Amino acid sequence: MDLIVDSNIIFAALIRDSITAKLLFVDNLHLYAPEFLLEEVQKYHKYLAAKTHRSNEEFESIYNVIKKRVFFIPMDYITPFIEKADKISPDPDDSVYFAAALKMNISIWSNDKRLTKQNKVKIYTTQHLYELYKSQIE
Repeated sequence: MDLIVDSNIIFAALIRDSITAKLLFVDNLHLYAPEFLLEEVQKYHKYLAAKTHRSNEEFESIYNVIKKRVFFIPMDYITPFIEKADKISPDPDDSVYFAAALKMNISIWSNDKRLTKQNKVKIYTTQHLYELYKSQIE
């Protein structure tokens, strides 16, 4: 399954070893994110590192693996879809994820309930994905 992954999913995986972190490494999930997500992680790097239940080495290691596991989409690739995404996204801050989903014709992985208040892009929560892939992470 191909999915656009939002920043909160990445943040959650960085903070603790959880179902979210395990799902990031399911072979059948092909994950994509707008490249600005890398800037978001850098922006909140100290905050995330302070909040984590991982050592500094583990935090950096998981971050490096995530950077290899997620394909980061150049912004110029999805910019033509921003206007349409602005009309769909219930939250203006999430328009870029919708633009990426529209460009690639795939769903979004997010736990933000507001994103389900539209019917153009399917939203999968961590719980949905866990139900689908639990045999691969347990």
